[in-house]
Amino acid sequence: MSLPLAERMRPKTLDEYIGQKHLVGQGAILRQMIESGNLASFILWGPPGVGKTTLARIIAHRLQRPFYTLSAVTSGVKEVRDVIDKAKRTSSFNSGLFAPADTRSPILFIDEIHRFSKSQQDSLLGAVEEGTITLIGATTENPSFEVITPLLSRCQVYVLKALAKEDLLELLNRVLTKDEYIRSLNLQIRDTDALLRYSGGDARKLLNIIELVSNSGARIIDNDTVTRQLQQNPVAYDKDGEMHYDIISAFIKSIRGSDPQAAIYWLARMIEGGEDPKFIARRLVIAASEDIGLANPNAMLLANTCFEVVNKIGWPEGRIPLAETTIYLATCRKDNSAYLAIDSALAKVRETGNLPVPLHLRNAPTELMKELGYADGYKYPHDFPGHWVEQQYMPDELVGTTFWQKS
Repeated sequence: MSLPLAERMRPKTLDEYIGQKHLVGQGAILRQMIESGNLASFILWGPPGVGKTTLARIIAHRLQRPFYTLSAVTSGVKEVRDVIDKAKRTSSFNSGLFAPADTRSPILFIDEIHRFSKSQQDSLLGAVEEGTITLIGATTENPSFEVITPLLSRCQVYVLKALAKEDLLELLNRVLTKDEYIRSLNLQIRDTDALLRYSGGDARKLLNIIELVSNSGARIIDNDTVTRQLQQNPVAYDKDGEMHYDIISAFIKSIRGSDPQAAIYWLARMIEGGEDPKFIARRLVIAASEDIGLANPNAMLLANTCFEVVNKIGWPEGRIPLAETTIYLATCRKDNSAYLAIDSALAKVRETGNLPVPLHLRNAPTELMKELGYADGYKYPHDFPGHWVEQQYMPDELVGTTFWQKS
């Protein structure tokens, strides 16, 4: 076949799209946006092979919008401005008296938007703000770290998840029944454990493995066949997907489990594999706040300093502060009470909504506010022995609720 299996199986409609039901399932937010035609700019954040590019193409096709695509790896400010100029001409041509420009604007899809420099991202701001383009960005990195704040404030971020076992099995069944070439081979599926494990939640990787096994002449897919083929072709399946996420997971869990030997080993694996040092340093900052927290607040300071140092010096010297911080965090006492507390409080906020602030806690900068009772009865703790006085700080409905519990 001339096209790779992954391209042949690329979904063309939302109904063919597998996974991400929380975004595109019936009644989900992205499906509602698409069906209404009122598309706002957004960024898709998720691991490789979960359908970010495919989803952008489906949206453009469904809404019959002009669709421009750029890769942050190969495009610069000039390419961005060229696309924006084309989009302006297209928008002017498509917009009519009864067709608001924001519903007719072309879609600009930027793959790996986290690789765009600040100046490249700055060049997008005006066009996104004015509705000249509807931006859809795709990234495997946390947008909070990699996308500039002004652009992030103009885009909603939607998180895509690695495909679940059920999703991958659905995709496998679709390949066996829908793809003419694969169907002609009469492949027999005897077990799928290795196939699913090596796929690592990545649809593209699953399809590549099927293609590799079938091209080898094998007509039976089982654990032994898959493992043997992948061992013979390690480069093809040891890139940015499963290995990247499995090793960082092992790294963080080793730190959380207070095992410095394992933590330093997984750090070495990432360094030797060419991992971005800033990615490792960011994960150390997260571990310091999530897993060590109040047991040792200095851990956050050290991790943040490590991030800054690594950002300045890069490889190979960056391995030293990364190793130092990794060992320090792994040997620290652990406390996740702050992590649990904020998640518990967020859940309560979503459950109870905007509860009113008690009057005595409100600010009273005007006479009218004072007359209405704002700040009336507030007790200033420093006026009392020990700088503390019993006083209600929670909304009335939540008095007595506990979010944080000391470890």
